[in-house]
Amino acid sequence: MATTGTVHRQPPEQAPVGALHVAAVTSSLADPKMAVADIAARLDLQARGKPDFVTIHHGSGRSSAALWPHLTATFGGTALHGGSSCLGVMTADGVDIGQGDAIGAFAIWDRAGCYGSAMVPFGDSARLAAIAATRLALARAGRAGEAPELVWLTSTPGHEEAVLEGIKEVIGRPALIVGGSAADNAVAGEWCAGSGDGVSNAAVVVSVLFPSTPFGCAYESGYAPTDRRGTVTQAEGRRLLQIDGRPATEVYGEWTDGRIQPPQTGSRSILSEATLAPLGRRYTDVDGIPIHLLAHPAVAHADGGLELFANVAEGEEICLMEGSEASLIQRAGCIAASSRDQLGAIPAAGALVVYCGGCMLAVREHMDNVAAGVATGLGAVPFLGVFSFGEQGEMLDGDSAHGNLMISCITFGRGRPRGSQHGLREQP
Repeated sequence: MATTGTVHRQPPEQAPVGALHVAAVTSSLADPKMAVADIAARLDLQARGKPDFVTIHHGSGRSSAALWPHLTATFGGTALHGGSSCLGVMTADGVDIGQGDAIGAFAIWDRAGCYGSAMVPFGDSARLAAIAATRLALARAGRAGEAPELVWLTSTPGHEEAVLEGIKEVIGRPALIVGGSAADNAVAGEWCAGSGDGVSNAAVVVSVLFPSTPFGCAYESGYAPTDRRGTVTQAEGRRLLQIDGRPATEVYGEWTDGRIQPPQTGSRSILSEATLAPLGRRYTDVDGIPIHLLAHPAVAHADGGLELFANVAEGEEICLMEGSEASLIQRAGCIAASSRDQLGAIPAAGALVVYCGGCMLAVREHMDNVAAGVATGLGAVPFLGVFSFGEQGEMLDGDSAHGNLMISCITFGRGRPRGSQHGLREQP
């Protein structure tokens, strides 16, 4: 597990307390133009004007090509961010995953802050695409050459580690990058990422946020390590071939007491079976206690290899992690409360939650309880929760990393009590 305990960034002295406003709404109207109009009405754009930042996520049962032109026409392209989410979204009003095409919007009005978004297709290099997207987002925020206080990230799956490296090449490290990889409804590659630049099934969207008020972040999993562990002795990116010199599927089968076995020929998906038995990659130690990032086994091959949703490296120590439905249901509320509590006396305005799509599918019948737990943890403020196929967040060393089956929460504060310096980190 990993979390942070720092309230981020002191707002400018001139920023008025309470200047930041947040709203989170959903729509399930089938017609894309009507759905976007519904979102605009629920956000009360006529009275409030366009938000300074908006991130919009939707189930992949909806056509992104039909949706995004209406989003761009309504919200503009400077600070519009989004992508697909497994089945749908959740808010303080509950979970909307029944039809697989719900749209959720999270909007920030913050005239004293600066925000910018950009999408760049991967092309030949996800790292270079991330570099380009970060620089363009900074330029659109009017803060070129600066390090943002927060990066909100949506990347289509498969290249998250390279994307993080690209962003850090621009803004430095440690870097606070929080996000969730785009997802679809059936792990069929029907995911997308979008901004005012368009929408793509192989791209990265980077938003740089310079909010005028503090915010808290938490990033954890609902899993615990077991004593079944070994060393990666052969790996190629996201394909784990050997553990302690033996075929990875053979070792993993033993670690799971024979519950998860490879096929005799070819390959087969083990994504669902492996949700409560992922692999933990030892990331760092805190007072002698190992902190793990999770890797979700997705496919088992007859040749002994395991396909994962995260990279592993030869020489890396890994272990079997274990979770339960109860832990996945309860953990999101605890993480939301941790993020909220970091603000101390500062009132919360709203929150962005990333909840792993694999975890959501494992406890699908209990997702109303998950949403209720998040709402309780945040204390009756608006939030948008997205269901991702990979999660990025801040580790205990202050840098950000990519993992699977993780949960994150960013809670934005309304303001800072005058004269208070409680827990606030100085601006760079």
